Amino acid sequence: MNIGLALGSGSSRGWSHIGIIRALADLGIEPGIICGTSIGALVGASYVSNKLEKLEKWVCSLTKFQTARFFEINSRLNGFVNTERLHHFLEEYVANDDTIIEEQSKQYASVATDLESGREVWLRKGSMIEAVWSSISLPGLFPAIRSNDKWLVDGGLVNPVPVSVCRALGADIVIAVNLNGDIVGKHFKKPEGKIKKDTGVVGKITDLVVEYAVSVFTAKKVKDQPPSLFEAIAGSVNITQDRITRSRMAADPPDILLSPKLSYIGLLEFYRADEAISEGKDCVRRMSSEIKYVLSMA
Repeated sequence: MNIGLALGSGSSRGWSHIGIIRALADLGIEPGIICGTSIGALVGASYVSNKLEKLEKWVCSLTKFQTARFFEINSRLNGFVNTERLHHFLEEYVANDDTIIEEQSKQYASVATDLESGREVWLRKGSMIEAVWSSISLPGLFPAIRSNDKWLVDGGLVNPVPVSVCRALGADIVIAVNLNGDIVGKHFKKPEGKIKKDTGVVGKITDLVVEYAVSVFTAKKVKDQPPSLFEAIAGSVNITQDRITRSRMAADPPDILLSPKLSYIGLLEFYRADEAISEGKDCVRRMSSEIKYVLSMA
């Protein structure tokens, strides 16, 4: 039986994919087909390239200050991500520069969007890093990627949870991870007490850097103050992906659907990996009876 794992988009909430993969392994489930969109493509590639353990250790050590260093304001305004740091991160923790998709032991595909036609593009061959980079290029943060005479951006714009790709690659059973099920509107309502504040000098400096680089990290808002640029982007992405996910799921439902509860984690709060990974594991545990039942009936 060939099991496919469809890892959905969801930016920083995507670290929960690591916990989900770990928890599935604890149940003796090892998918042979891995398909991902955006952050799902990144985590999936790290898993296929046997770098998941290294990625997990790094993301769990990530701080707000280190996260902020990935963002910069550039003169061309084609994105806010420091591409040199991003490339180093991908090579170190996701896949080597010379890693080729079709040479891996598991089948892999990422989903990107053709910026000109709006069509989804499946990247199933060639450079693993290029496939990941194309899928994570969120408009407004990352510059579009040129590949095969197409400008590619985030696959979450067209196929946030790539169930269809898993089936096309031959999966008998598809386990899908939807990170967008409970997020619309909730990223503005962050519960207090979730993150411990460092009131020391280092903490204050870190908060200043974060506020300058990525304004969505700041939690306090003045009543009736309009959302920041990043909050507006986050809200728009959340709404788009939620609506598209509902439509795609209705037309092509997975055999098993995992929906971790992550609405309290903001779009760019990558430093909250411990919480996301923990919820990913808990989500699988909550669904373990159904997972075992579905697999036993296949």
